[in-house]
Amino acid sequence: MTDPEPAQASGQSGGEPGAGERGSGPVVARAFHAAFGLVFLVAFLSLSVQIDVLIGSRGVLPIAPFLDALAERPDVGMLAFPTLFRLGASDWVLAGGCWLGCALAALAAIGVFPRACFALLVPLYLSYAVACRDLLSFQWDNLLLECGLLAICLPRDRRRLWIHLLFRFVILKLYFESGIAKWQSPLGDWLDGSAMTFYYETAPIPTWLAWYAHHLPAWWHQLESRATLGVELAVPWLVFGPRPARLLALAVLSGFQIVNVATANYGFFCYLTLALHLFLLDDADLARLRARLPARLRRRPRPKPPGGGGVPVERPRALRVAGRIGAGLLIAFFLGASTLEGLLAFADVPELRAAAAPLRRVYRPFRLVNVYHLFSHVTRERVEPEFQTRVGDAWVPASMWYKPGPLDRAPPFVAPHQPRVDFRLWFYGLGFRRSSPDFVVGLLRRLCVDPEAVQDLFMEELPAQPEAVRIVFAKYAFSKPDESRDESGAYWTRRWVGATREVRCEELDSQ
Repeated sequence: MTDPEPAQASGQSGGEPGAGERGSGPVVARAFHAAFGLVFLVAFLSLSVQIDVLIGSRGVLPIAPFLDALAERPDVGMLAFPTLFRLGASDWVLAGGCWLGCALAALAAIGVFPRACFALLVPLYLSYAVACRDLLSFQWDNLLLECGLLAICLPRDRRRLWIHLLFRFVILKLYFESGIAKWQSPLGDWLDGSAMTFYYETAPIPTWLAWYAHHLPAWWHQLESRATLGVELAVPWLVFGPRPARLLALAVLSGFQIVNVATANYGFFCYLTLALHLFLLDDADLARLRARLPARLRRRPRPKPPGGGGVPVERPRALRVAGRIGAGLLIAFFLGASTLEGLLAFADVPELRAAAAPLRRVYRPFRLVNVYHLFSHVTRERVEPEFQTRVGDAWVPASMWYKPGPLDRAPPFVAPHQPRVDFRLWFYGLGFRRSSPDFVVGLLRRLCVDPEAVQDLFMEELPAQPEAVRIVFAKYAFSKPDESRDESGAYWTRRWVGATREVRCEELDSQ
């Protein structure tokens, strides 16, 4: 989008601002572009090492057969299922797209036409998110796309308050909507203070520090449960306040995310959120921070144009008018759609849902405006699936790298990488008595007929020609301090609670 007005003089032309310059402007914009480019780089690097096992021709959820079936449905066009891989989805195309995303993200991070790079990265990542279906359907995938839309419109050489305020609005949405979801929890666990009693133990992929956090006193878990609710409902409103209020919000919300980083693995989510917090700073704040860096770490200031000017050339009036119109349309769409989605998510208004359905069908497939409801309630039991293959009369367990398996294996630090299959299996464990989702069926099939294709998901070497497969389920809990974990080496305790029926590999091979 074209910026609505020409840059102003007095330091707004792209050089570093002075310490007295107030407000969030071009220095914050450049810092965010760099941080956001790094987040995109991590997202594509993480995806590149697992895209084959996700949706490749030998993956657990192959995209090519799905697209072939979709091509036979004229009612599902590109706008309803917006992925560029409808034009081609061979394994080399899927891998090449990831590396293209890495290259574009790296260029954006170092400041090479970042807005143009983001304009390419957003549809590219959307294509993967749509193609991977459940495996790339997390709220932070949507947040990445939503921030990408705004990053395209964020100028680096002038102050544009409206786009900075929209980024602050995203911060408000992310936290406040999550707070509302917690307030409305059907379990009432955030209100009664019990949520954090279970959170560290039942997080999808906890870190080893979560074991220690889980064993903090009960009064502390009561306090942090209610404090989390209070922080998410109250503190985000400070993002629109004066500088002292924004700095308070920055400290509280960043501390909140640092605890998340320390105790659980949520891919790039926490790092993306910390990047958003840059919009709570003024340009002068970043200038002061830069001045404290060692000289070798500072970027050289941009040279001024010949003649010592600094006043940019004014753009044609028609271009400025078009920019203002475009900015107004984006503001109206983003605020309007965000408000609508929030009302539909947190208020029961059937008439509004019915009236808005035609409009929502237009924009929702693109995931550019979203609702956030992180941990609206905390599950109280951890049920984990374990895949087993039968060779002769023996069932051979296959432990996944990032799931609880061996009881003495410490929960890992793996973020900002997100192992998508491992993470998604946590949701499968929550509803293990229901039917298996497609990616689980696909994983069982690969274990039978093509174990090499999914070997990277498992610690042990998989049997080359198993006779049957099944899934057994166990309830995991952290071991207790009085169980002398240091002596036994156990982080977990386990109790088996069920199993799927045995499926002979010849059945899966014939499907």
